[in-house]
Amino acid sequence: MKKAYIILASLAACILLYFIEQVLAVDYITKTAAKLILFLVIPYINLRFVKKSGIWDGLNLRRHGASTFRLGLILGAASFAIIIAAYFVLKGYIDFNGIVQELQSKSKVTPSNFIIVGLYITFGNSLLEEFFFRGFIFLNLYNQGAKKLAYTYSSVLFGLYHIAIFKTWFNPLLIGLALFGLISVGIIFDWLDTKTENFINSWIVHILADSAIIIIGMRMFNMI
Repeated sequence: MKKAYIILASLAACILLYFIEQVLAVDYITKTAAKLILFLVIPYINLRFVKKSGIWDGLNLRRHGASTFRLGLILGAASFAIIIAAYFVLKGYIDFNGIVQELQSKSKVTPSNFIIVGLYITFGNSLLEEFFFRGFIFLNLYNQGAKKLAYTYSSVLFGLYHIAIFKTWFNPLLIGLALFGLISVGIIFDWLDTKTENFINSWIVHILADSAIIIIGMRMFNMI
């Protein structure tokens, strides 16, 4: 029952978010509100009614000092550098003007609000995704003994979930490359979080990776 709830509830959440993003095509605030509800309520139900655990104990956030997150900082810095390098290598193959137009028309993200959106993506959205994909899905499945399932399911779902965001931005080859990269990153994030049994290390990497993406976004909007 515990594994079934994790898999079915998380899959339903990602399918619903895909529908909201691609079919309803709502603005950024609306889809963010939907994600907040789904990514917080579903894990809370698991903690409160399935595991019958308190939030802090269930997330295992009490046991580790700052020194245990050094690996997250190192990998995060490496991720930042790789993303910036990939931008310069691949920028000739990506229609950045088309991405900007879609962000402005569909998501209502403009130069005037991009800094606020960027700060949320870097710190808030990254926290939400790591809490959901690693803290809720991966670590719960992993600690129940389903280690292969935990790695495979959490990383594949993490990759597929992002298709709803960038499926209209890239050509099929780049979409496949991005999907492979996201699944690989998901596996690395999973492994990283086994070191502390919480999602803080992967969140640190996620923050630094998203920081690089926001810098690229600022260039897209001619802000820097």
